[in-house]
Amino acid sequence: MKFDTPATVNPIDRLKVVGQPHDRIDGPLKTTGTAHYAYEQHDAVPAHAYGYIVPATIGKGRVVSIDTSRAKVAPGVLAIVTAKEAGKLTKGKYNTAMLLGGPDVQHYHQALAVVVAETFEQARSAAALVRVDYARTPGAFDLAAAKAAAVKPDDGQPDTAVGDFSGAFAAAPVKLDATYTTPDHSHAMMEPHASIAAWDGGKLTIWTSNQMIHWGKGDVATTLGLSPDNVRLISPYIGGGFGGKLFVRADAILAALGARAANRPVAVALPRPVMFNNTTHRPATIQRIRIGATPDGKITAIGHEGWSGDLRGGGPETAVQQTRLLYAGANRMTATRLATLDLPEGNAMRAPGEASGLMALEIAMDEMAEKLKLDPVDFRVLNDTQVDPEKPNRPFSQRNFVQCMRTGAERFGWNQRSATPGARRDGRWLLGMGVASAFRNNLVMKSGARVRLGKDGRATVETDMTDIGTGSYTVIAQTAAEMLGLPIGQVTVLLGDSSFPVSAGSGGQWGGNSSTAGVYAACVKLREAIAGALGMDPATVVFEDGKVTAAGKSKAIAEAAAGGELVAEDSMEYGDLAKKFQQSTFGAHFVEVGVDAATGEIRVRRMLAVCAAGRILNPKSARSQVIGAMTMGVGAALMEELVVDKRLGFFVNHDLAGYEVPVHADIPHQEVVFLDETDPVSSPMKAKGVGELGLCGVAAAVANAVYNATGVRVRDYPVTLDKLLDKLPAA
Repeated sequence: MKFDTPATVNPIDRLKVVGQPHDRIDGPLKTTGTAHYAYEQHDAVPAHAYGYIVPATIGKGRVVSIDTSRAKVAPGVLAIVTAKEAGKLTKGKYNTAMLLGGPDVQHYHQALAVVVAETFEQARSAAALVRVDYARTPGAFDLAAAKAAAVKPDDGQPDTAVGDFSGAFAAAPVKLDATYTTPDHSHAMMEPHASIAAWDGGKLTIWTSNQMIHWGKGDVATTLGLSPDNVRLISPYIGGGFGGKLFVRADAILAALGARAANRPVAVALPRPVMFNNTTHRPATIQRIRIGATPDGKITAIGHEGWSGDLRGGGPETAVQQTRLLYAGANRMTATRLATLDLPEGNAMRAPGEASGLMALEIAMDEMAEKLKLDPVDFRVLNDTQVDPEKPNRPFSQRNFVQCMRTGAERFGWNQRSATPGARRDGRWLLGMGVASAFRNNLVMKSGARVRLGKDGRATVETDMTDIGTGSYTVIAQTAAEMLGLPIGQVTVLLGDSSFPVSAGSGGQWGGNSSTAGVYAACVKLREAIAGALGMDPATVVFEDGKVTAAGKSKAIAEAAAGGELVAEDSMEYGDLAKKFQQSTFGAHFVEVGVDAATGEIRVRRMLAVCAAGRILNPKSARSQVIGAMTMGVGAALMEELVVDKRLGFFVNHDLAGYEVPVHADIPHQEVVFLDETDPVSSPMKAKGVGELGLCGVAAAVANAVYNATGVRVRDYPVTLDKLLDKLPAA
C-alpha cells in the first residue's frame, strides 16, 4: 500500500481499541520470567556450549602474537577462534570497526578471540589464559585536542546557510556567543548484548538481542560471507536497547564463529565491564551557539556549530539538526565537523542528534532570554514558526509547540518561578525552576506484516518488528483488533523473526507508527479477502464485535475462514509527503530542583512533560516511555559521563558501579500530558513517535532549573556539585 496523500477517515478512527490505555500483553510473561530473552533460549537450543570473548587491552595498535596453548588444554574447552582461524571476514554495512579484530586493533576491548567450552565458567577461565602481545601505536583520544583537525563529514550532513548570518549577528543589538560540551554516554540497558548461534549445514540461526532484524540479518550475512537466505535472526524480546542494539555486535558474530568451530550451538553474552568499550556509545560533543535578537526578543540570527569524533569511517553526532527547524529567524547557519578518534565506536543512542543538541541549544535560549529580560517561556513562544525556517514554503504538518509551552506553564505553576536566581528557599534548599523545548523529527519507514484469520476467528500478526520494552506487541495487537473488529484478546502477535515480513524495526522513534501502519495495510487486504469469502462488498463492509456486516446482513468473522485459513500480506510505503510537509514532534519540559546551599547537592523535585506527537496509540505505554525518557534526561544532566583515559584510550568507568544512572529515589514526581492531536500527513494511523521526544530537552531543563536555584550557569555536562560549590550564594 502506498501512502502518498494525507489520511482520511478510516477504521482506526473508531478508537475502540487503538488509543485506549491497554496493559502490555507481554507484561505477564516478563514479570513471571516466561518471556525468554536471547541468552535464555535453552528450550529452542538445548545442550549448547558457551563462548567467552578475549578483548583487546590497548586502544590502538597491532597484535604481535596470540598464545592460546594453555587455553586449548584447559578443562572443557571445545574451540578457540581468532582472526586467523575465522578466515576472511567482511565489515558489515552498519559497523564502523571489525567485530573480530586482529591483527589490527581499532579500539579498546575490540574482540580478538572467543573461547568455547562446555560451561560458562570453563570458557571464562580459559579465556583468562590467552596471552596477547601487542605493538601499541599512538592514538587520538581527546575530542578537544582533535577539534582543530575536524573535517566536514561526507555522509550527507551538509552545512546550511540561509540569509546573512554573520552580518545579522554582528548587527544584532542583543547577542550570545557561548560554547557547551556534552560527554560520551553509554546506553547501559538492562539486558547485555547476547546471542545463541546454531548451524544446520550451511544455514545459520541466531537468537539475538537486536532492534533491527532485517539490518542485522544482512550484516551477519555480509560479515560471514553467506547468502542472506541462509541466515535467520530471532529476537522475540529485548531487554532495552536505546540504539545500542540497532546493529549486530560482536556477540552474534563470535557466537556464529564459535558454533561453527565447535560444531555445536554456542551462546555468547558480553560481560557488562566489556560492553561499554566493545559496543557503541553516544559521542561527546563541543557546540558553539550564537544567537542575535532585537530588544523585543525576535531572533534575527541563529548559528549552531557542532564537533564530535568517531573512528575512521564513522559518522558525526548531528547535534545541530534541531536548530534548523525549531525557532524562527531570517539569518541562519549550522555546521557539523567530525574528528577522527580511536575511541570505541560512536553511534546512535536514543534521539541521536537532538538529545545532545538540545542540551546546548536550550541553555543558550535561557541565557538569551535572561539577556533580553524576557520570561524563558515567552521568549520561546515569541520565536515560534509554522514553516520550515530554511524552506519557508514547506509548512509543518502539525506544530502545536506553543500549546505545549502554555499548557505546561499552567500545569506546572510556572508563575511561581522567580526571575531572580537564588531567590527561593525551602530551609537549606535553594529552589529553582527550568524549562526547555522538546523537539524530534518524525521519521517513517517502509514496514510490512502478514495477518492470518483462523477458523476459530482468531487473528495472528507476523512481522519482524521488535519490542525493546516499548510496547510493540500491544500497539500492533490493538491495530489488528481495531481493523478486524475483534477483542484484543483474540489477536496473537508474533515478532522479531527474520522469516516474517520486513518491518520498520525499532529505532528513531519510527517503530510504533510505522509498524502499525504496515499492519494496517495487511489488515486492509485481509478485510477485502474476508468480505470476498462472505460475499459482501468490501467498500461498505463493517467489522465490529467479531462480526462482519454489510447491507444489513451480519456474519461471524470466523465464517470467512470456514474453508481454510485466510492470509494477507502487505507493507506500507511512503510517497513524497515528507517533501511537501515538515513532520516533527514537539514538547515542553518543566523541572523543579532543590540545591543544597552548603554542599551543592542537587535533587530533582518534580518534572512535567507536555507532548504533541500525533495520535497516541496507547496512552499507558506511551506515558511509560516518556517517563523513562525523562529519567534518562536527568541522568544526562546530573550524572552520566563516560570518563576517557586520554593516554591509553578507553572509558575508565566501564561498569554500572562507576557509570551512574538515576534510580527511583532520584525523581519523586513525574507527570506526562499528551495533547489531543492527530497528524493525517504522518500515516494512516495519524500517529507519530514519542519515545525519544520525551528525552529531548530534559537535561537542559534540569540545568536551567539549577541556574534558577543558584545563579551558577554550567555549560559543561554533567552538572555536578563540584561545578557549583565555589560559586554558590553566601549562606
